[in-house]
Amino acid sequence: MAFIIIGIIILVLALTVFSKTEILKQFTGAARVAGVVFIGIGILTSCFKQIDPGQVGVKVLFGKVEDEVLSSGLSFVNPIVDVVKLDIKTQNYTMSGVHDEGAKSGDDAIKVLTSDGLEVTIDLTVLYRLIPTEAPRLLRETGNDYTDKIVRPLTRTKIRDNAVYYDAISLYSTKRDEFQLRIFTSIENDFKKRGLILEQLLVRNITLPQSVKATIESKINAEQEAQKMQFVLQKEKQEAERKRVEAQGISDYQRIIASGLTDKQLQYETIKANLELAKSPNAKVIVMGKNTPLIIDGK
Repeated sequence: MAFIIIGIIILVLALTVFSKTEILKQFTGAARVAGVVFIGIGILTSCFKQIDPGQVGVKVLFGKVEDEVLSSGLSFVNPIVDVVKLDIKTQNYTMSGVHDEGAKSGDDAIKVLTSDGLEVTIDLTVLYRLIPTEAPRLLRETGNDYTDKIVRPLTRTKIRDNAVYYDAISLYSTKRDEFQLRIFTSIENDFKKRGLILEQLLVRNITLPQSVKATIESKINAEQEAQKMQFVLQKEKQEAERKRVEAQGISDYQRIIASGLTDKQLQYETIKANLELAKSPNAKVIVMGKNTPLIIDGK
């Protein structure tokens, strides 16, 4: 389009200023040729539109959006048609309470009320993309700023609508996956009606009120202390059982020995012990008594 405008300006100058000025009159023919060349180049370049990978083009003629969708590559179009390029790659929109982490600076997290009346803060990321065939309708009905007009407000509304079915602690712990699936289903249907595909919904963080967090921490600490005490008691019971078994074993051993230990058995064990002493290289005198021998070292 720029070449066409430049060519028209050159032609106007050639027909007015150049033709009426004696000094520039000799350049009138060249100026006309240059103007025609620029207009021709402008028309040729305007006829070819390049659509980059991951994009589609929608033709707009005098404000009217045409239904034809231009795919990636080089396309030949009417030079007076304006082509609006729309991204069909996966896009993400993050709403976070951390500064400069989300799509908008500052605290952009979603604050919702749970069934027990507590305010919970949710950080969320939405992964979505445009349906190529729906690009003309989306541009006609919404415009190319559909992220701010559809994705953001619809997501925030659906999250608030579904959070009221859960209490704060369940939302934070046991019901988190169920809550994520629930809002995914409700948002997915509305996105399809608008020409968008919801690929994934990621609940990144759920922040509870400080009072609830303190209660949960106290409960966890109490449970840990109870588990620790239970372990100590179990260990003490096991130690007591070990000592009881040990004592029972000693008692059984003594009973068995006492029942089988006769005078003849004692005499036999004494003779064996004396024989071992006799084999010893040390000189010694053994005085045999009635019950116990007396050993006198001969050194």
